[in-house]
Parts: sequence; C-alpha cells; structure tokens
Amino acid sequence: MSPARSLTLALLAGALLATTAGAEPTTNHKLRESLFVGVDTSGSFVHTGDYGNAMSFLAYYLHGHLNGLGGLSQPRELFVAAIGGKEASEPKAFRPILDFAGKDVAQIEADLKRWYAPTDTLTDFNAFFTQVARIAKERNLVLSPISILLVTDGIPDVPVPGVKPGSLALYRKINFTPLEYLSRNLTVRLVYPSPKVGEHWRKEVVRQRVRLWTTESEVMQGWRTQLMTGVEPPDQARLWKWVRDNVDFRVRSRPL
Repeated sequence: MSPARSLTLALLAGALLATTAGAEPTTNHKLRESLFVGVDTSGSFVHTGDYGNAMSFLAYYLHGHLNGLGGLSQPRELFVAAIGGKEASEPKAFRPILDFAGKDVAQIEADLKRWYAPTDTLTDFNAFFTQVARIAKERNLVLSPISILLVTDGIPDVPVPGVKPGSLALYRKINFTPLEYLSRNLTVRLVYPSPKVGEHWRKEVVRQRVRLWTTESEVMQGWRTQLMTGVEPPDQARLWKWVRDNVDFRVRSRPL
C-alpha cells in the first residue's frame, strides 16, 4: 500500500473516531421527576402521635432525594406546602427546591417544624391538588413524571353540605380531576395513614390515570430502625433501600 493511501485511510479513521466520540451522549436524557410534598398541618395529625416521626422522616427523605443518595432519584423541581387551613380552599405557599438544597438533615427538619407547625383546623386535599396542577402548568412541568408525597393521617376534614363528618362520603369528595391528565406518569404517595384510612383512599377516592400508593403508619414507624448509628447519610444504605422499597415503590398504571 502506498504511503499516500495509508495516510488517507489513517485520516479517515481518525475522522470517524472523532465523529463517533462526539455522538456519544454527554448527559442523561431520562426525564427527571418533579416532586411535590404536602404536609398535614392539622391538629388531628398531631393527635395520632405521628407528627414528630413524620417530620424527621421527611427531613431524611428530602435530603436523600436532593442529593441522589442510595439510588434515590434527584428531582427536577421540588415544592413543599401545607395541606390544611383555617378555612376551606385556603391557598398555601409552596416552598421551592432552593429552600432545601445545600442543607443537612437537621437543618431541614428544623425548617419543616418551623414552617409547618400543626396549627390548622382543616385538612383540605382538594385545595392542595388544585395548586399542584396550577404550578405544574405554569412552570411547564407537565412533560416530566410527577410524584406527589402526602405526609398525613389521610383523613379529609372539610365541611361539605349534606355530608356527615367522618363518613365515607368525604373520601368520595377528594378530587383527583386536576391531576388526571397533568402528566403521563403521575403518582400520589400517601404516608402515615392508618390501614383503614389507606383502604378508604384505595376504594373510595375516584381516579383513572393517577397511580396511588399508601404506606401505613405502622410501616412508617420502621424507618428509624434502618438508621445506623454514627453513619453519615450518604452511607445509610439500609435506610435508602427501605425508602425505595416502601415509599418510592414504582406503582403500575391503573387498569382502565
């Protein structure tokens, strides 16, 4: 083979290698989820005895997700707000991801207890869902998966004309309609309900496309047993696996 032909082939091979290398993706194009968290600020949640445990868990949960610890997904956006109010349909402020980023677990827990003290008289899930839908549309988050975590005893407590307080009819008034076509992949996760209340959500709350997952209070109490004393959050492998298996469980689409 002549020197000129060898040089030509070498140049072509180099160009092909450079083109192939340039074509390799430099970023992960998998859509990152948008995470909305609702914190029950009603007095009834405190009476269950779960409020303190729930705020500690949520601090770890947010810190773990924000830093992608133990295989937890890092959200594209994060918004946290209260589920409650002094009156029905009372709007609440949604704190953005920057209010939590860069903080350790203790700092996040202190902020959660300060911002979401349980002083409200009502638990209004519908007002929360309406605001989630509005924010998702305004910020163009509808193309990404959306996960909604509700930290609550799950008991709806909003006066409804003609509906007896505490009856199953109140669960049928929980309205998923604003969420149904908000995203192709939307999951509502309910943590800290009693087994009975969790069953009411599964059977009585009308839904079509929305995926629902409940983790009862008795199960949620177990997260602390996964903590290893003297181990920093990045190395709490047992805890993050527990979160993935029990809270962030991937729910299949609801059959139509």
